[in-house]
Amino acid sequence: MPIETVSIVGVGLIGGSFGLALRAAGFTGRILGVSSPRTIEAALARGAIDEGRPLDQAAGQSDLIYLSQPIERILEVIPVVSRLAPSRALVTDAGSTKRRIVEQARGSFTSGALFLGGHPMAGKEQRGTERAEAHLFQDATYVLTPLEGQLPTAPIVDEFVSWIRKIGARPVVLPSAAHDRIVGWTSHLPQLVATALASSVAENVTDENSLQVAGPGLRDMTRLAESPYDVWKDILATNSANITQALDRYIEKLTELRNELPGPRISEEFEAARQLRRKLHPD
Repeated sequence: MPIETVSIVGVGLIGGSFGLALRAAGFTGRILGVSSPRTIEAALARGAIDEGRPLDQAAGQSDLIYLSQPIERILEVIPVVSRLAPSRALVTDAGSTKRRIVEQARGSFTSGALFLGGHPMAGKEQRGTERAEAHLFQDATYVLTPLEGQLPTAPIVDEFVSWIRKIGARPVVLPSAAHDRIVGWTSHLPQLVATALASSVAENVTDENSLQVAGPGLRDMTRLAESPYDVWKDILATNSANITQALDRYIEKLTELRNELPGPRISEEFEAARQLRRKLHPD
């Protein structure tokens, strides 16, 4: 049975963008939204959803249920959705950490509907439905974290993966623990580095006129510092071990650089850094 009705639970930046992206990619079924009245109003105005519904009504009539709330809220709602979802349905999420979510789903989805963890590697420093856009997932990696080692064998899973490709993303399958270890380095560490850098400059360059001397390097390096703490609170709480490991090694690296100044090994670090940057931006 094809996906005809989608429920987006949490129609913020990611959920709203998912609805807009589905429409732009040619999805012609119904898109229901589950959020606060204010968010539903904004999502309707943007065309991200067709109508707002309470969770029990929306989940019970959906083929695909897309959980795009903060991580702790996803953890709370998974047992509820597992009881509400039709047996034909696929439930997925967009949480930024995966191990805790997958563990919760494994204990909740023991029969009936299927669950497939997910994390679109896309976003903005700002949040909210007003910031949603249809092309947010274009060229982005979309990590899928099955409850077991591989994707469930089911037509609805195949169709969902097809829609991921249609909205412009690249699906990648990873175990949840591997995902959390990798993003601890590639996503969570950069955020804390940007935060620490901006905070350090703010503490030591207090004259507002002095900031006029700041070049584009500081602006580029502190872009992530615009992210509000409430977006990151759950991420830091659910991936603290991996983040701590990454921070420890980063602090060691900074200490090594400080101790080498102005020694010849600094050039090796510059070259290693240049090589990584070229891999990230080959053009």
